[in-house]
Amino acid sequence: MHHELNRQSIDTLVRDFYADVRRDGVLQPVFDGAIGADWEVHLERMVDFWSSVMLSSGEFKGNVYGKHMQLRGIQAEHFRRWLGLFEAHARRMFAPDLAEAFLAAARRIAASLQYGYFGRVEVA
Repeated sequence: MHHELNRQSIDTLVRDFYADVRRDGVLQPVFDGAIGADWEVHLERMVDFWSSVMLSSGEFKGNVYGKHMQLRGIQAEHFRRWLGLFEAHARRMFAPDLAEAFLAAARRIAASLQYGYFGRVEVA
């Protein structure tokens, strides 16, 4: 368990989490369809994103909402699976207070995206 929050621990979280996403029967087709062969680019962007969120690093530049709204076929089950996997990884890697901070941010982002897709929050 990492008690220290830094870019290296965020990198480990992102890489371990997305390794599970790529093995998940529900999520893998969506992510592979959107990312294709550019997984390393995506992983680096996700490390930048979570570093910006959790460390206020300002490294991430992008439009999370707009990028995700381009995806088609997104369902509530995708959010359930993503949040469940992310929670498992955050809780395994970080002390409870840090894990909760990651999860609060993930839930806020998921809620925003769900409003975009469904007009309401389907999965909290």
